[in-house]
Amino acid sequence: MSQKINKENSRLNNLDKAAEEIGIGGNVMPNISEEKYRKRMEKRKEIQTQRVKERNKEKGLIIINTGQGKGKTTAALGMGIRTIGHSHKVAIIQFIKGGWEPGELLALKMFGDKVKFHAFGEGFTWETQDRQKDINLVKSSWITAQSYLENPNYKLIILDEIIVAIKLGYIDENQIIKGINSRPLLTHVVLTGRGASKKLIDSADLVTEMKLIHHPFREQGVKAQEGIEY
Repeated sequence: MSQKINKENSRLNNLDKAAEEIGIGGNVMPNISEEKYRKRMEKRKEIQTQRVKERNKEKGLIIINTGQGKGKTTAALGMGIRTIGHSHKVAIIQFIKGGWEPGELLALKMFGDKVKFHAFGEGFTWETQDRQKDINLVKSSWITAQSYLENPNYKLIILDEIIVAIKLGYIDENQIIKGINSRPLLTHVVLTGRGASKKLIDSADLVTEMKLIHHPFREQGVKAQEGIEY
């Protein structure tokens, strides 16, 4: 498990609490005077500056986007574009999807050698109807992923839908965690897919769970559309 900041009785914890008590300002306290508001925000800025100053570590992060809601892959690709913007290389390995020609693949081609995109999967289990073929494709995906995880020239590795592949029993979770932990120190890895296990979550530095509220396919019969689903 990655080293976590000890939040008990620490200066960082005290700064966090102070920032939370002051709040972010805005019009949530409309009854205080402009002078009191200004002084309050001056104090908040002072605390925030100190919070940022004291959190000065740099490390390659393990990031998980999971949950039932949409946006897991989209969020990962956003990090990819940001990384490319800083002139670093990105590798994207798609473990389950791949039955469609995704819009993101068409867009990422514009970045040339800054990004490598591999879509090994052939769709959902009910589309392929071939369990052994799915397993073989996932194993091939992982071999490719390992080659990028071992390459220090790539700043960000996105393992898209690998969590689903683990959940389906196509690949061993311990093998994935071990492989990720052997990467160069400053390489970031994003894992996406619904149903991340506690063990996988505990191994990560940043975990986001997407919560489903409404879905047009289920509730309104709206089909998958360009730019939204693919």
